[in-house]
Amino acid sequence: MFDFVYYPVSAVLWLWHTAFAAVLGPASGLAWVLAVVFLVASLRAVLLFPFVKQARTQAVLQRLQPQLRAIQQKYPEDKQQQYLETRKLRKDHGVSMLAGCLPALGQGLVFFGLFHVLRSFDRTGTAGHLPFGSTPAPMTVEQNAATANYFFDAAEVRSFLQAELFGAPLSGTPAGHPTVAMGAVVVTLMLIAAVATHFTARASIARQDPAAQQIPMMNTLMLWVFPAGVLVGGALLPVAILLYWVSNNAWTLAQQHFVYRRLDAESAAATTEVVVRKATAPKPGVKPRRR
Repeated sequence: MFDFVYYPVSAVLWLWHTAFAAVLGPASGLAWVLAVVFLVASLRAVLLFPFVKQARTQAVLQRLQPQLRAIQQKYPEDKQQQYLETRKLRKDHGVSMLAGCLPALGQGLVFFGLFHVLRSFDRTGTAGHLPFGSTPAPMTVEQNAATANYFFDAAEVRSFLQAELFGAPLSGTPAGHPTVAMGAVVVTLMLIAAVATHFTARASIARQDPAAQQIPMMNTLMLWVFPAGVLVGGALLPVAILLYWVSNNAWTLAQQHFVYRRLDAESAAATTEVVVRKATAPKPGVKPRRR
């Protein structure tokens, strides 16, 4: 049903693992770790332009807040006219709300696909291939070890199941492998992911227009509830998924910092240009000098 997501995700992961395994060896756990990290890098490179577009859209919307509030005040009882005027204003300034959804949609699909592909390396339990599904006929250990998983052949399936990060199996969860190494790795990854999620939310909230009507509950969810969800949910996920989560959140935080700094510099330069143009413009009724 979702093979259009699973196969591309599996193919990118396979390409990176093949590249790193050629250097580090096919049995290297580090090759699998790097493959997951570079899967994130590949995804974010593809989504960089939509992310920049989204950031520019947010900046334009922030500058349009006074005009948007004026529309609301002009048509306080006519929601239909508010919608039409708002849509016209956004269209005139090249604002596309759909473009802002692409990064989140792309990340969601990749996470869903990776979750499925990584869980499909171990089909010996009752958990189904689809997230949160179940299967009445799990494979035996021997059958699983001899069965390919999308782009990965049986040997690569066995390699993944044996791969570890500081002693914690990449395919394992704290509940399935309650060891000291597993606990240390999982707690560290969850904390990093939660902190990155929190500071990413703080950066986004800091760019909200103070004069615009905000939803305090949404900001609270972004700042505290979502990071707490990372801590709770992380205890139920395989280490490889947590690794993807950490890599993605850390990349988002860094990308957000550099892109916003670039946009702020562009905005400051544009403001300076407008001020200079106004200062050097001839006064009304005064003939401009020709050089």
